[in-house]
Amino acid sequence: MKLIHDSASCLLRLLLLAELFVHSWSRPTSSPYLCKHFASMITKVEELTKVSKKLHELSDNVLATFAGVENRLDGLPNIKQNAEYFNSLQVNVSLSELYGYTQSFKLHVDWLKTVKENHTLSTQSSSNASTHLLQLSNQLNASLQQISAEVPQSPTPSSLPVVSTAFDELQFSVEISTRLQVFCSWTKRVLKFLQKLSRCHRH
Repeated sequence: MKLIHDSASCLLRLLLLAELFVHSWSRPTSSPYLCKHFASMITKVEELTKVSKKLHELSDNVLATFAGVENRLDGLPNIKQNAEYFNSLQVNVSLSELYGYTQSFKLHVDWLKTVKENHTLSTQSSSNASTHLLQLSNQLNASLQQISAEVPQSPTPSSLPVVSTAFDELQFSVEISTRLQVFCSWTKRVLKFLQKLSRCHRH
């Protein structure tokens, strides 16, 4: 009887330890450093949203004429916004994805800046957007290193089109501006989900 009692006690202790292990593994602890980065990145994305609207300098009425124009920049990321995606977010995977997307947009904004320079157009808006994207990228990089996650390699210029006219430049400015605003809205939502997932306390 004593042997059965000792075995049962041992089994009970093992089950309790296993439960504690599962809870500690499945519930991420709050990291003050990472939480601070989430708050800072959300602010940066809000600033980037404002800057992205100035990439084309068009009024709303004129901008409406570009509504049906087909996207031509295949290198820009396709944003997933369905509920299934947001319900499956993981901190390391999502931060890696955000980093890659941010780098892709910076590559295209820098290309747009060069296009504007070639057509003797103002590059202030594209320069500002590039700066904000670089800062966001650096924050994402620091966050990935904080959680010991691998930082993805930066994308390389692929088949970016040759822009021969100022009108083509305007079309690409509108496309990058529109898709960058979608990216900003999506990124802000993702970061808020990750904030909650990381158990950050927002004040």
